[in-house]
Amino acid sequence: MAHIKQVAVLGGGSFGTVLANIAASNGHEVRLWVRDAEQALRINSEGANTTYHPELKLSENISASEDLKVVVSDAEYILVATPSLIFEQIIARLEPYISSSVSIISCTKGIQADPFRTMTEIISHHLGHIIGSQVGVLSGPNLAKEIAEQKIAGTVIASSNSELTSNIKKILSSSTFKVFSSLDVQGVELAGALKNIYAICCGIAHAKNVGENALGFIVTRSMAEMSRFAVAKGANPITFLGLAGMGDLMATCTSKLSRNFQLGELIAKDMTLLQAKERVGQVAEGARTVEVVYQEAQQMGVCMPMVESLYKILYEGMASEQLLIDLLDHPNEVDVEFTQQD
Repeated sequence: MAHIKQVAVLGGGSFGTVLANIAASNGHEVRLWVRDAEQALRINSEGANTTYHPELKLSENISASEDLKVVVSDAEYILVATPSLIFEQIIARLEPYISSSVSIISCTKGIQADPFRTMTEIISHHLGHIIGSQVGVLSGPNLAKEIAEQKIAGTVIASSNSELTSNIKKILSSSTFKVFSSLDVQGVELAGALKNIYAICCGIAHAKNVGENALGFIVTRSMAEMSRFAVAKGANPITFLGLAGMGDLMATCTSKLSRNFQLGELIAKDMTLLQAKERVGQVAEGARTVEVVYQEAQQMGVCMPMVESLYKILYEGMASEQLLIDLLDHPNEVDVEFTQQD
């Protein structure tokens, strides 16, 4: 039998819960960090996280706790699946509790502002002096409800550390969940964060009943914008053809299970952003991400017409109908610019 790993999962939401359950079902000892003692008590006594996945019977190898020190002490792998809004404060709290032998993997699809940083950059900033290159990102078309129902899905673990990559593949692979590897941390991470923006755009378009041709148009222009921005940040455009790019974009831009897609549909019905967020209930990362990416694209001079339109719809009161008008009116677009010869 493979060596049993000590795995900590930080974040008892939808995705954190299913990741914890896969690892535990593979025989590893898993501790799940949640934000309050009552939730931890319910998970431990009921064997389920009824807030997010009442239908999912959790492995007996999972124990939940609100005590961060207890959860991460002796962990060999820490998977961080908290909302991006609290990601940095949680990472900063880990320093007294971890050793140089631990690996930390971001499972959060978001970007931090002021200054612009990805989640792995936040990990390296706070903990790089302890863990070195033992940092990675997990991203892909991973709608948590479907994973909980054991529907087939794939994801990508990206890291410069080959041992980390190899072990995460073993820890999280199952008969229905396939884990692929990548060296392009920046590309995989930016793909996962950026696609949330375009899921909102597609939700708007779907609610406007624009038709299948228009949705195909929006998705491919989304891919062009995502890869253009990521390449400006040092990523490989080929990464965007894989699971973390096109795979995740397709899943979230066509699925009503996507919180960002749901948010877009509500915005199209003339709800304010606050009203739409309240209706969706869970965190829709795209609304925060579009703010950060809009500002960064402006500073870098990267052309992102859909980002610009969505930013104005969400934060400046522009009518949602303008999204498609702006896309059609934007001049001088080549189809796939990385195929153009200088």
